[in-house]
Order: sequence, then C-alpha cells, then structure tokens
Amino acid sequence: MPPITAPVAPPRRPGEYLSMPILPKERDPRFITIRRGGSLTDEDHHLLAEWAALCAEHVLPFFEHARPGDARPREAIAVGRAWIRGEVRMRDAHRTAFVANAAARGLPDPAKFAALAAGQAVAVAHVAAHYLGAAAYAIRAAAASVAVGDAEGARLRELRWQRERIPATLRELVLEDQRARNDICWGVFTG
Repeated sequence: MPPITAPVAPPRRPGEYLSMPILPKERDPRFITIRRGGSLTDEDHHLLAEWAALCAEHVLPFFEHARPGDARPREAIAVGRAWIRGEVRMRDAHRTAFVANAAARGLPDPAKFAALAAGQAVAVAHVAAHYLGAAAYAIRAAAASVAVGDAEGARLRELRWQRERIPATLRELVLEDQRARNDICWGVFTG
C-alpha cells in the first residue's frame, strides 16, 4: 500500500477560523505530551486522536451527502490515523487540518460542522486538546441535521454515542475536560 501523504493546506486569510473557541486560554498539562513538559503519554495521545477520529467519522455522512465528490474531510481523518501509526509527520497532519476546515466553507451547518470535526480530529496530532473540538463539532453536526424541535434529542444521542466510545483508561479525564470546557464548546457536553 502506498504511503498516505498529507495534502497542501490552502493559505489562510487574516482572521479566518478565529471563531473556533475549543481550546482554553491556559493549556492543561494533562493534554501536553511529556516531551513538551506535560504529562500526556504518546499512547494516551494516540488514544485521544483515535477517539476524535471516531467522533468525526460518525458524522462524516452529513458532509459527504452535501459534497459527495469532496474527500478532504475523509482524507483528513485518514491522515490522522496514519499519524497515530507513525506514517505521517505531525507537521503534515497539522497542515491537513486546514484542508478539512476549508472544505467546510459555504456549506449548511450539518456538513460544515462535520468537516470542522474532521479538521479538529487531525489537529490532535499537533495539539492533543483538539480531540474535544472534534467531539464538539460532531455533536453540533448531529444537532443541526434535524428539525429545530428535535435538535436536543439528537445532541444527547450523539453525546451518549461518543461517551460510550471513550477509551476506558481516559474516561474520567475526558469527562472532566468536557465539564471544564463545556462553556467554550457551546454547551454541547451538558447531559
């Protein structure tokens, strides 16, 4: 099988993507790798990246229905998994996040949020804390995919689906992080 290569990211315009709160102002050392002065092991970093990929992949059909010929978000998830396996450098995975984010432009909310979930998932290679952004955008995609009156039920179903798949060794850490960052993640982790 040929190696997976990351696509080249399009240039960003000034101020683009600044509306994504996801990351706290002060970084939690539990989501910083040991080699960078935190306490996150490579194994746990990879587990977070895989969980983020699962969350993004779960809502990917919303994007693919809107843009069936556009593989950028799916390829971003694949690049994230290739990074987990050691086949892609962190820098290349990081650049791929911008490619997935660019795919979101101009789309209806379910498709847009699904693409942004994929961008956040691959960005975990660069900053582990992006894992929660993938989950938050996936929940937003699910809630936006139904009628307004059904959005809360869809949000809760997606939240339950995600929580059932949190790696057991990281469950308490992820749940605590969801509570801590719920306000900057649009309140999607309530429940």
